[in-house]
Amino acid sequence: MSIAGGIAKAAENVVSMKANTMQIFSRNPRGSGYKTYSRQETDAFLKIRSANQFGPLLAHAPYTMNLASEKEEVYTFACMVIREDIARMDALGMEMLVFHPGSHTGIGTEKGIENIIAGLNQAITGQEQITVLLETMSGKGTEIGASFEELKAIRDGVKHPERIGICLDTCHVFAAGYDIVHDLDGVLEEFDRVLGLELLRAIHFNDSMMPFASHKDRHATIGDGMIGSDALIRIIQHPMLKELPFYLETPLDDVGHKQEIQNIREKIGEIR
Repeated sequence: MSIAGGIAKAAENVVSMKANTMQIFSRNPRGSGYKTYSRQETDAFLKIRSANQFGPLLAHAPYTMNLASEKEEVYTFACMVIREDIARMDALGMEMLVFHPGSHTGIGTEKGIENIIAGLNQAITGQEQITVLLETMSGKGTEIGASFEELKAIRDGVKHPERIGICLDTCHVFAAGYDIVHDLDGVLEEFDRVLGLELLRAIHFNDSMMPFASHKDRHATIGDGMIGSDALIRIIQHPMLKELPFYLETPLDDVGHKQEIQNIREKIGEIR
Protein backbone atom coordinates (compact mmCIF):
# COMPACT_ATOMS: atom_id res chain seq x y z
CA MET A 1 0.00 0.00 0.00
CA SER A 2 1.66 3.23 -1.17
CA ILE A 3 1.10 6.18 1.12
CA ALA A 4 2.51 9.69 0.79
CA GLY A 5 2.61 12.46 3.39
CA GLY A 6 3.62 12.41 7.05
CA ILE A 7 4.98 9.07 8.14
CA ALA A 8 3.21 9.01 11.52
CA LYS A 9 -0.10 9.86 9.84
CA ALA A 10 0.55 7.13 7.27
CA ALA A 11 1.08 4.63 10.06
CA GLU A 12 -2.18 5.71 11.70
CA ASN A 13 -3.97 5.18 8.39
CA VAL A 14 -2.51 1.67 8.15
CA VAL A 15 -3.91 0.82 11.57
CA SER A 16 -7.34 2.20 10.64
CA MET A 17 -7.33 0.05 7.48
CA LYS A 18 -6.58 -3.03 9.60
CA ALA A 19 -3.38 -3.63 7.69
CA ASN A 20 -0.19 -4.83 9.36
CA THR A 21 2.52 -3.39 7.15
CA MET A 22 3.02 -0.39 4.89
CA GLN A 23 4.87 1.04 1.93
CA ILE A 24 5.86 4.70 1.68
CA PHE A 25 7.59 6.69 -1.03
CA SER A 26 11.12 7.63 -0.09
CA ARG A 27 10.47 11.05 -1.69
CA ASN A 28 8.06 12.69 -4.14
CA PRO A 29 7.29 9.82 -6.54
CA ARG A 30 7.07 12.16 -9.55
CA GLY A 31 9.74 14.66 -8.54
CA SER A 32 12.87 15.10 -6.48
CA GLY A 33 11.84 16.67 -3.18
CA TYR A 34 11.57 14.82 0.09
CA LYS A 35 10.35 15.55 3.59
CA THR A 36 12.78 15.65 6.48
CA TYR A 37 10.96 14.03 9.38
CA SER A 38 11.28 15.66 12.77
CA ARG A 39 12.42 13.61 15.75
CA GLN A 40 8.91 13.99 17.19
CA GLU A 41 7.26 12.56 14.07
CA THR A 42 9.81 9.77 13.76
CA ASP A 43 9.30 8.79 17.40
CA ALA A 44 5.52 8.81 16.91
CA PHE A 45 5.87 6.60 13.83
CA LEU A 46 8.12 4.13 15.64
CA LYS A 47 5.71 3.99 18.58
CA ILE A 48 2.74 3.21 16.32
CA ARG A 49 4.79 0.62 14.46
CA SER A 50 5.84 -1.14 17.65
CA ALA A 51 2.42 -1.00 19.34
CA ASN A 52 0.73 -2.56 16.32
CA GLN A 53 3.46 -5.10 15.53
CA PHE A 54 3.91 -4.05 11.91
CA GLY A 55 5.65 -6.48 9.62
CA PRO A 56 8.64 -5.50 7.43
CA LEU A 57 8.27 -1.98 6.03
CA LEU A 58 8.98 -1.03 2.44
CA ALA A 59 10.02 2.29 0.92
CA HIS A 60 9.57 2.92 -2.81
CA ALA A 61 12.06 5.07 -4.73
CA PRO A 62 10.61 7.73 -7.09
CA TYR A 63 9.51 6.85 -10.60
CA THR A 64 11.66 9.70 -11.93
CA MET A 65 14.83 7.78 -11.06
CA ASN A 66 16.37 5.97 -14.05
CA LEU A 67 19.65 4.23 -13.22
CA ALA A 68 19.83 2.73 -16.73
CA SER A 69 19.82 6.06 -18.58
CA GLU A 70 22.58 7.18 -20.94
CA LYS A 71 21.77 10.87 -20.36
CA GLU A 72 24.29 12.39 -17.98
CA GLU A 73 21.88 14.63 -16.09
CA VAL A 74 19.29 11.86 -15.71
CA TYR A 75 21.89 9.34 -14.56
CA THR A 76 23.56 11.76 -12.16
CA PHE A 77 20.17 12.51 -10.60
CA ALA A 78 19.38 8.80 -10.30
CA CYS A 79 22.71 8.06 -8.61
CA MET A 80 22.12 10.88 -6.13
CA VAL A 81 18.58 9.70 -5.34
CA ILE A 82 19.46 6.04 -4.76
CA ARG A 83 22.48 7.00 -2.65
CA GLU A 84 20.55 9.48 -0.51
CA ASP A 85 17.42 7.35 -0.16
CA ILE A 86 19.26 4.20 0.86
CA ALA A 87 20.92 6.19 3.66
CA ARG A 88 17.73 8.03 4.67
CA MET A 89 15.47 4.97 4.70
CA ASP A 90 18.09 2.89 6.49
CA ALA A 91 18.31 5.55 9.20
CA LEU A 92 14.51 5.51 9.50
CA GLY A 93 14.54 1.77 10.17
CA MET A 94 12.84 0.69 6.94
CA GLU A 95 13.75 -2.91 6.21
CA MET A 96 13.57 -2.55 2.42
CA LEU A 97 13.80 -0.01 -0.41
CA VAL A 98 12.43 -1.03 -3.81
CA PHE A 99 13.08 0.63 -7.16
CA HIS A 100 12.27 0.14 -10.82
CA PRO A 101 15.59 -0.90 -12.43
CA GLY A 102 15.15 1.61 -15.26
CA SER A 103 14.87 1.98 -19.04
CA HIS A 104 17.89 1.85 -21.31
CA THR A 105 16.24 4.27 -23.81
CA GLY A 106 18.11 2.89 -26.82
CA ILE A 107 21.61 2.00 -25.59
CA GLY A 108 20.67 -1.65 -25.17
CA THR A 109 19.90 -3.89 -22.23
CA GLU A 110 23.52 -4.86 -21.56
CA LYS A 111 24.72 -1.26 -21.29
CA GLY A 112 21.65 -0.31 -19.27
CA ILE A 113 22.42 -3.09 -16.78
CA GLU A 114 26.02 -1.88 -16.55
CA ASN A 115 24.74 1.59 -15.63
CA ILE A 116 22.39 0.17 -12.98
CA ILE A 117 25.23 -1.84 -11.44
CA ALA A 118 27.51 1.20 -11.33
CA GLY A 119 24.74 3.28 -9.76
CA LEU A 120 24.14 0.70 -7.05
CA ASN A 121 27.84 0.30 -6.38
CA GLN A 122 28.26 4.01 -5.67
CA ALA A 123 25.24 3.94 -3.33
CA ILE A 124 25.63 0.74 -1.29
CA THR A 125 28.46 0.56 1.23
CA GLY A 126 27.72 -2.92 2.54
CA GLN A 127 27.31 -1.57 6.07
CA GLU A 128 23.58 -0.87 5.73
CA GLN A 129 20.84 -2.86 7.43
CA ILE A 130 18.33 -2.09 4.67
CA THR A 131 17.85 -4.45 1.71
CA VAL A 132 17.54 -2.87 -1.74
CA LEU A 133 14.95 -4.64 -3.89
CA LEU A 134 14.89 -4.87 -7.67
CA GLU A 135 11.29 -4.88 -8.87
CA THR A 136 10.03 -7.25 -11.56
CA MET A 137 8.81 -5.15 -14.47
CA SER A 138 6.30 -5.51 -17.32
CA GLY A 139 8.83 -4.90 -20.11
CA LYS A 140 7.19 -1.89 -21.73
CA GLY A 141 9.41 -0.12 -24.23
CA THR A 142 13.09 -0.32 -23.24
CA GLU A 143 12.33 -1.20 -19.62
CA ILE A 144 14.84 -3.49 -17.89
CA GLY A 145 13.74 -6.14 -15.39
CA ALA A 146 10.97 -7.96 -17.25
CA SER A 147 12.91 -11.22 -17.08
CA PHE A 148 14.36 -12.96 -14.05
CA GLU A 149 17.63 -13.27 -15.97
CA GLU A 150 17.98 -9.48 -16.24
CA LEU A 151 17.46 -9.08 -12.50
CA LYS A 152 20.05 -11.80 -11.87
CA ALA A 153 22.54 -10.01 -14.10
CA ILE A 154 22.15 -6.85 -12.03
CA ARG A 155 22.55 -8.62 -8.70
CA ASP A 156 25.48 -10.71 -9.91
CA GLY A 157 27.32 -7.56 -10.97
CA VAL A 158 27.18 -5.50 -7.78
CA LYS A 159 29.88 -5.37 -5.12
CA HIS A 160 27.45 -6.18 -2.30
CA PRO A 161 24.91 -8.72 -3.63
CA GLU A 162 24.02 -9.62 -0.03
CA ARG A 163 22.20 -6.28 0.19
CA ILE A 164 20.09 -6.95 -2.94
CA GLY A 165 16.75 -8.78 -3.04
CA ILE A 166 13.72 -8.98 -5.32
CA CYS A 167 10.19 -7.58 -5.14
CA LEU A 168 7.72 -9.49 -7.31
CA ASP A 169 4.88 -7.39 -8.70
CA THR A 170 1.95 -9.61 -9.69
CA CYS A 171 0.67 -7.20 -12.35
CA HIS A 172 4.13 -6.76 -13.84
CA VAL A 173 5.11 -10.44 -14.06
CA PHE A 174 1.73 -11.31 -15.58
CA ALA A 175 2.16 -8.55 -18.18
CA ALA A 176 5.75 -9.69 -18.79
CA GLY A 177 4.57 -13.17 -19.76
CA TYR A 178 4.97 -15.23 -16.58
CA ASP A 179 1.74 -17.22 -16.25
CA ILE A 180 0.90 -16.84 -12.57
CA VAL A 181 -2.75 -17.65 -13.34
CA HIS A 182 -2.38 -21.13 -14.84
CA ASP A 183 1.15 -22.11 -13.82
CA LEU A 184 2.08 -20.38 -10.57
CA ASP A 185 4.23 -23.32 -9.45
CA GLY A 186 6.10 -23.24 -12.74
CA VAL A 187 6.78 -19.51 -12.42
CA LEU A 188 8.08 -19.97 -8.88
CA GLU A 189 10.25 -22.87 -9.99
CA GLU A 190 11.70 -20.66 -12.73
CA PHE A 191 12.31 -17.87 -10.22
CA ASP A 192 14.05 -20.31 -7.92
CA ARG A 193 16.19 -21.72 -10.73
CA VAL A 194 17.34 -18.31 -11.97
CA LEU A 195 17.46 -16.21 -8.81
CA GLY A 196 16.67 -18.37 -5.79
CA LEU A 197 13.45 -17.99 -3.83
CA GLU A 198 15.44 -16.88 -0.79
CA LEU A 199 15.96 -13.55 -2.60
CA LEU A 200 12.23 -12.89 -2.85
CA ARG A 201 11.52 -10.45 -0.03
CA ALA A 202 8.25 -8.69 -0.92
CA ILE A 203 5.16 -8.90 -3.14
CA HIS A 204 3.45 -5.96 -4.82
CA PHE A 205 -0.09 -7.34 -4.88
CA ASN A 206 -2.02 -6.00 -7.86
CA ASP A 207 -4.44 -7.16 -10.51
CA SER A 208 -3.79 -6.17 -14.14
CA MET A 209 -6.00 -4.10 -16.43
CA MET A 210 -4.09 -5.45 -19.42
CA PRO A 211 -3.99 -9.03 -20.74
CA PHE A 212 -1.30 -11.66 -20.27
CA ALA A 213 2.07 -10.89 -21.93
CA SER A 214 0.86 -7.42 -22.97
CA HIS A 215 4.01 -5.75 -21.61
CA LYS A 216 1.82 -2.94 -20.33
CA ASP A 217 1.85 -1.74 -16.71
CA ARG A 218 -1.71 -0.92 -15.64
CA HIS A 219 -2.72 -1.92 -12.13
CA ALA A 220 -6.28 -2.94 -11.28
CA THR A 221 -8.02 -3.59 -7.98
CA ILE A 222 -7.98 -7.18 -6.75
CA GLY A 223 -10.48 -9.25 -8.73
CA ASP A 224 -11.27 -6.52 -11.25
CA GLY A 225 -8.52 -7.31 -13.73
CA MET A 226 -7.20 -10.00 -16.05
CA ILE A 227 -5.42 -11.98 -13.32
CA GLY A 228 -8.57 -12.38 -11.26
CA SER A 229 -9.38 -12.88 -7.63
CA ASP A 230 -8.97 -16.67 -7.51
CA ALA A 231 -5.45 -16.62 -8.94
CA LEU A 232 -4.40 -13.76 -6.66
CA ILE A 233 -5.75 -15.51 -3.57
CA ARG A 234 -3.79 -18.63 -4.58
CA ILE A 235 -0.68 -16.46 -4.66
CA ILE A 236 -1.23 -15.00 -1.20
CA GLN A 237 -1.86 -18.49 0.20
CA HIS A 238 0.95 -20.31 -1.62
CA PRO A 239 3.22 -22.15 0.86
CA MET A 240 6.33 -20.51 -0.62
CA LEU A 241 4.87 -17.00 -0.48
CA LYS A 242 2.40 -16.75 2.39
CA GLU A 243 4.99 -15.63 4.95
CA LEU A 244 6.18 -12.73 2.77
CA PRO A 245 4.87 -9.17 3.21
CA PHE A 246 2.27 -8.16 0.59
CA TYR A 247 1.76 -4.52 -0.41
CA LEU A 248 -1.28 -3.27 -2.30
CA GLU A 249 -0.65 -0.75 -5.09
CA THR A 250 -4.17 -0.78 -6.46
CA PRO A 251 -5.83 2.45 -7.70
CA LEU A 252 -7.87 3.21 -4.58
CA ASP A 253 -7.94 5.76 -1.77
CA ASP A 254 -7.63 4.86 1.92
CA VAL A 255 -11.33 4.03 2.22
CA GLY A 256 -11.15 1.79 -0.82
CA HIS A 257 -8.01 0.06 0.42
CA LYS A 258 -9.64 -0.63 3.77
CA GLN A 259 -12.53 -2.37 2.00
CA GLU A 260 -10.14 -4.21 -0.32
CA ILE A 261 -8.14 -5.55 2.63
CA GLN A 262 -11.37 -6.72 4.27
CA ASN A 263 -12.43 -8.42 1.02
CA ILE A 264 -9.08 -10.21 0.74
CA ARG A 265 -9.27 -11.42 4.34
CA GLU A 266 -12.79 -12.71 3.75
CA LYS A 267 -11.77 -14.55 0.58
CA ILE A 268 -8.81 -16.15 2.35
CA GLY A 269 -11.20 -17.30 5.07
CA GLU A 270 -13.59 -18.74 2.50
CA ILE A 271 -10.89 -20.74 0.73
CA ARG A 272 -9.37 -22.02 3.96
